[in-house]
Amino acid sequence: MSIARTEPYDGIHGGCCSIVPDVRNDSLAAFVYAAQMSDESILGRIESLVQEEHALQEREQHDAASEDALAADRERREQVSVELDRCWDLLRQRRARRAAGENPDDAEARDEGTVEKYLQ
Repeated sequence: MSIARTEPYDGIHGGCCSIVPDVRNDSLAAFVYAAQMSDESILGRIESLVQEEHALQEREQHDAASEDALAADRERREQVSVELDRCWDLLRQRRARRAAGENPDDAEARDEGTVEKYLQ
């Protein structure tokens, strides 16, 4: 089973984004974010996503002969990239709230459209 993002994001605060299993491929386990996450669990998810991203990049080199496999890897890599951006954004919000004396659990994961339009 692979992992696919749900659409649209439901706005529950504290999680990077919710994802559900995509039954087309059983290679990856599903991961669903809790309503509130600690910085450590967000960092753990970021690490997991980075590892997946690297594995996908390596696999793309081997999938070059198969257009379907290559397209699937590129699509998943884009999904992982967006999810990483959302997790980093949530972590930055939590840290900023903590530094300002506010409750970090009040940080909310922003939707893909918002996070992807930030200037780098």
